[in-house]
Amino acid sequence: MRRELRELHSHPGFTALATSRFISNVGNGISPVALAFGVLALPGATGKDLSIVMAARMFPMVALMLFGGVIGDRFKRNRIVGGADILGSGFAALSAISLIINNSNVFFLALMGALFGILNALWWPAMSGVLPEILPKEKLQHGNAVIAMTTNIGYVFGALLGGTLVTLFGSGWALLVDAISFFIAGVLVWNLDLPKIIRENKNSMFHDLKAGWREFSSRSWVVTIVISFALINLAFESMLQILGPLKYSEIANGPKFWSFNLAALTLGMLSGSLISLKIRFARPLLFAMLIIAAASIWDFSLAISAPLWVSLICAFLAGIAIDIFTVVWNTSLQSHIPEESYSRVVAYDALGSFGLSPIGIAAAGPLAHAFGVSTMIYVTGSIALFAALASLTVKSVRGLKPVANP
Repeated sequence: MRRELRELHSHPGFTALATSRFISNVGNGISPVALAFGVLALPGATGKDLSIVMAARMFPMVALMLFGGVIGDRFKRNRIVGGADILGSGFAALSAISLIINNSNVFFLALMGALFGILNALWWPAMSGVLPEILPKEKLQHGNAVIAMTTNIGYVFGALLGGTLVTLFGSGWALLVDAISFFIAGVLVWNLDLPKIIRENKNSMFHDLKAGWREFSSRSWVVTIVISFALINLAFESMLQILGPLKYSEIANGPKFWSFNLAALTLGMLSGSLISLKIRFARPLLFAMLIIAAASIWDFSLAISAPLWVSLICAFLAGIAIDIFTVVWNTSLQSHIPEESYSRVVAYDALGSFGLSPIGIAAAGPLAHAFGVSTMIYVTGSIALFAALASLTVKSVRGLKPVANP
């Protein structure tokens, strides 16, 4: 492992990128706990209000993702990522201050979330294209695994810190730490000294989107996984952002216990990063989708109100599955998709994979009120299990192989 880390460190920009992901994800670990319980602490707030705030961030991100993909293929990707993080830190800080001074409301938090979602639409397609500008293709799996590892270490720390900050000081101060982390990470990525890649492009945006669609739709394994994750992410985001916090909002120390679940999830993701760093999968998507199906065990443990230690173990196992899939998926795309159209393909991927998530988030609160939180968590687990297994009926998913050996 030390040899792999030394080799990755030798590539200019890699260490700074990994550091920025660690710092940013300290904030990302804090944010779900702080924002969810900040909304639920507002006078008269319900699960419906939580759905509104969380969905407000997702809708503009999904709606503008294709635009972000075109931008990512035309301009310097690290400047797009860094700029989005720096601006986003301002919106997070405004949300934090409104909660600190007890002058917040659902509309304002939803508005800040929507503005942040617009920036995410630019950030997402550009971010996944930064690493291939730093590393050669044969090093991408190792690079993705290390980036995921540093990301997950930051998220574990942030999730644990988030529950503590919310319990001791309130959601506003926790969100302020999140804002600071985004600003620092943005500056690091903005200042990356990457090789200059000339992308002369006189085509219209429609032409670029059409070309990106051809690259996306010509690969059945890409289309299948994206369709599968449209359902998986609908279920997972609904549980992660709405149903999980609602499940724990009814008990003492709820924010802390939910943050323990998020920390266990991320410790599992960290373990998945280590596994991905050491093992090269002969049939990466076949293995990844099998363990993604098994990850639904976390939903079912929450639905049956299992003891905390059981849900933590299930969250840990789900985290392993999620991170192995993430590394496998990013590496597969980076290895098989041409660099000049990569951000557009990632944009189609994100649009399809997360296109239904805002609907799930928006509906989760009202449906939980109507049918019960546990019932809806059973539903999310079943949807994820079915969608993951269904993807394996496609031969190109089962048979996809790595491009080259390191």
